[in-house]
Amino acid sequence: MGPAAVPGRRRWMGPAAEWPIWDLPAWLRVVVLTVIAADVVAIAACVLFTTVRAHDALLFGLLLSCDIATVELTRRSGEPAGHIKSAHPVWELPIALLLPPVYGLVAPIVRVAFTQWRIRRSLAYRRAYTMAALGLSYAAASVAFHALTPVLSRHIPAGGGRVVAWAVAVVLCGVLQSAVNNLLVMTAVKGSDPTESIRSALFTQEVLFDDAAELSVGVLVAYAVAASAFMALFALPVVTLLQRSQRHSQLVNDARIDGKTGLLNAATWQREAAVQVTRATRTRGSAPLAVLLADADHFKNINDTHGHQTGDAVLTAIAQRFAEVLRPGDLCGRFGIGDEFAVLLLDTTATQAAAIARRICDAVAALAVPAVGGTDGAVAQVTISIGVAAMDDPASDLDDLVAAADHALYKAKEEGRNTVRMTLGLPEAGAGGS
Repeated sequence: MGPAAVPGRRRWMGPAAEWPIWDLPAWLRVVVLTVIAADVVAIAACVLFTTVRAHDALLFGLLLSCDIATVELTRRSGEPAGHIKSAHPVWELPIALLLPPVYGLVAPIVRVAFTQWRIRRSLAYRRAYTMAALGLSYAAASVAFHALTPVLSRHIPAGGGRVVAWAVAVVLCGVLQSAVNNLLVMTAVKGSDPTESIRSALFTQEVLFDDAAELSVGVLVAYAVAASAFMALFALPVVTLLQRSQRHSQLVNDARIDGKTGLLNAATWQREAAVQVTRATRTRGSAPLAVLLADADHFKNINDTHGHQTGDAVLTAIAQRFAEVLRPGDLCGRFGIGDEFAVLLLDTTATQAAAIARRICDAVAALAVPAVGGTDGAVAQVTISIGVAAMDDPASDLDDLVAAADHALYKAKEEGRNTVRMTLGLPEAGAGGS
């Protein structure tokens, strides 16, 4: 919806017409409002059919206090932007499974509101959607667990076998909760930023390991507090350490990553690429590698025609194309502060590097990025030029390879752009790209 629609909205909505939620695509706005409304309805329905018991209130109060304490004890490490991992399900999953569903619906509201107040202010509709997605996912897990519990009691004799079956049920319901929450969250994330990678957000080795650790601790906490609510106090230091570990990992990762594209930032790429090149030279050339330098063609025209926000979207889309074509072990990052990208291809010959560069060129040329804020359906077309340099001399270092790739990039620009040029030797003195 464009700026022309704002005055019309303001006439019948007043100040609410300025809320950022109206900047979302119409379908995504419907999804956000529907999920929030569903959470509100679920809470109201559960309140009507829930009898408050002293034991339930005590257990809820203790687990929620530990949840809030975890927020406060890790407050100095902040809250990273974007899709983040946290240890809060360790407290909130037992709430959902051991108590009636209404408690699982309410717990995220208290914790997220406290986070908004104490740590970092975010857009209200995003916080509300986060609360709703978490609440509905806990409600789904709660309903499933309460349906499984009578079955376990009827068909499995008391003793060790029932404990194992109970733990398996907790794990399955925890997986269900995570799946529902991720489905709702990633729908919104992909809707607002189509270039966001679901794989990198949910399925990397580190993320899956954190999920497994979080779920394992959640099972232990649920088992302990099922016996005595006060056992939650002994789990608090462990969960706080888990939360700190996750925050530290995220902060370290943020220091390596370029926030605009999700690739390595320039300093990190140069540092890690230098290590790999040094390692390759020690093998006396037995491990071939190559460097690609890529530059967006006529990028200034995109900024001038469609605006800098569209230019940023184009850079993000180009980065996504790199991620799709390159192999997991290749290093890809920003180069400098503009529209250049650098790639180190490991175990790659000159011929293979040229073929990979050509695939990247073709993938980028197929892009059509919608203009940000445009109302006329305008799209930004973009191509890139790539210079390739392969290590043909065991004495070469990263600076030599980058200089050779830069020289090849200059030739690609000179010869018409949207093309790949390769050099096996070092450039002549004074040659350079533009």
